[in-house]
Amino acid sequence: MLVLGISGGFDQIDAAKIKIGHDSAAVLLRNGNVVAAFEEERLNRIKHTNKFAANAIRACLDAAGVRFGDVDRIAFNISDETALGVAVLQLMQGVPLSTLFELDRKVDMDPRAFLHAILEREFGSVDARRIRFVKHHLTHALSAFSPSGFDQALVVTMDGEGDSEAGCVATADASGIRVKAVTSVANSLGILYLNLTHFLGFKFHDEFKVMGLAPYGDPAVYRNLFKRAYSLRPNGAYEIHNEQLLALARQVEPRHRSQPIEQRHKDVAASLQETLETIVFHVLRHHQSVTKMQNLCLAGGVAHNCTLNGKILRSGLFSNVYVQPASHDAGCALGAALWASSEGAPGPSTSRARVLPHLYLGSDIGDAEQVRGTLQRWGSLLSVRSSESVANDAAALLAQGRVIGWVQGRAEFGPRALGNRSILADPRPPENKEIINAMVKKREGFRPFAPVVPVERARDYFEIPAAGADLGHMTYVLNVREDQRATLGAVTHVDGTARVQTVTRDSNRRFWEVIEAFGRLTGVSVLLNTSFNNNAEPIVDSIDDAVVCFLTTKLNALVVGDFVVEKAELSHEQCQALVPSLCKYTRLERVKRLDAQGKLSEIAQLANTYDSRTIAVSVELWRLLDAADGQRSLGQLVAALDLNAERVFQELVELWAIRVITLMPL
Repeated sequence: MLVLGISGGFDQIDAAKIKIGHDSAAVLLRNGNVVAAFEEERLNRIKHTNKFAANAIRACLDAAGVRFGDVDRIAFNISDETALGVAVLQLMQGVPLSTLFELDRKVDMDPRAFLHAILEREFGSVDARRIRFVKHHLTHALSAFSPSGFDQALVVTMDGEGDSEAGCVATADASGIRVKAVTSVANSLGILYLNLTHFLGFKFHDEFKVMGLAPYGDPAVYRNLFKRAYSLRPNGAYEIHNEQLLALARQVEPRHRSQPIEQRHKDVAASLQETLETIVFHVLRHHQSVTKMQNLCLAGGVAHNCTLNGKILRSGLFSNVYVQPASHDAGCALGAALWASSEGAPGPSTSRARVLPHLYLGSDIGDAEQVRGTLQRWGSLLSVRSSESVANDAAALLAQGRVIGWVQGRAEFGPRALGNRSILADPRPPENKEIINAMVKKREGFRPFAPVVPVERARDYFEIPAAGADLGHMTYVLNVREDQRATLGAVTHVDGTARVQTVTRDSNRRFWEVIEAFGRLTGVSVLLNTSFNNNAEPIVDSIDDAVVCFLTTKLNALVVGDFVVEKAELSHEQCQALVPSLCKYTRLERVKRLDAQGKLSEIAQLANTYDSRTIAVSVELWRLLDAADGQRSLGQLVAALDLNAERVFQELVELWAIRVITLMPL
């Protein structure tokens, strides 16, 4: 039986801009086992995209070698009541579905018809009886329990909001999931953390930055103020008093994102992190004492707080802890599919391998000849050589201080690069943090980089708690052994911790071999592992994505499959054969504005259809992009329009680096 799970938003029409959902994804199960899983952002190249997961669905079907018509059940990660609300919202915004989806009918207040309309628009005829809606937090819960391998567990979900709830506490076994308590949106831990994330000058989805900032602060500075913002109640209940946080603004002026981060901001982050941990442990202690469960499963966006997860693991409250690696809403696609696969019962989960043996479930780079062919399309921009031992060659580069892009096999599902779409570096020199930020990441200097270590050697470098946990997904912050902190200078955070990833030979042999080879050369069997992307894009998915990131950053080398790749300096002459075009959801505009002298003038700009960002461009570049047809090369367009080649090229490369235009071989 084939079951498709879908999460995220509904919008596929640029003009509609329906801001519903985020982290769209699709997961395909065959007889209850995951065969493919894709986040839409990896394919449409929009971070945390709320667009309908059409590309992800197609990718799942292609990976499994099946057609949409072969799918037996289709499950979405919201209740039918919420789906109906989305449909009504569409109509209230004056966008009738007959226009929106180019169909001759409307929703008629039927949520199944609403999703049915979207699916038919994308995939043709669909039997509406195959469609299921599954409550948001139930999908979170199933996504954690079913792959955990536990016979029974306490299951806790925590996020901002889904189906008008912010989380739940449940018990689970082979007979089903039984909800014991539901968290209201008024008491949402996700919203609390998000509100303070905004207060500190960061944006939605930047909560992880606040987590990384917290160890630099002192939670005692604002502890009493934060204590007034919540109350711990009997039976594991609590209340959040958001209005009390208004007092914070009277003591600390909210930070604008352009302002420097000061010690007071670090202290606020530390107090917020302490508050989150206090409330969560209050909930866990009560429900563990009542249920006597020794196994814990966590999911929901708050479960991406790796610092919290590490403290739970070290607390001794539970014998085993499983955190869903894709705890955000993308993981709900898995939960929805699991529910529909068994129509609600989790089923026996005696083996973790039964449901989710690993996370390498995305796009495959292909065999050696396919990899060679893709790389050779880039011509003189790349120097490509085949390697007889790519693990040894990559380790040698790393031991020489080089920073490399590393692309192998199938892409990971979830927010972490786990060794198939990674940037790798020597974990020892503390300055490597600044070097990598300057080379490619362009991110805040306070954010730590993660170490990866063979599972057999993890205890040599890190304090591994007694509780059982899968450390292979970068979901726990652990203490670095005190005698190793100076050695692992690039991956040890200011508080002596690290977000550890272990790797086994069976789970990812080539990645394991690189770390082992680096250990033989340097005596340190650890690597710095961070996601392969710059700050303007999601993690790279295809070989072409990786090449673009390689060419537009200062990475020293690229390793793809069995090939080691170096690059030439970008120049107009070498890029003449590349074909320029606008990125998806980017449009050209000519607008009239008043200049500094009060005169009306016309400005050329690029604008995104999914946010409010606009980028001014020269008239010359505007003409080139307006004439771009996906067939003519840069050289041909420059000649046809009689443009200044060097000036246009420099502007083009700047826009290429921030991913609003593309330059690709034909």
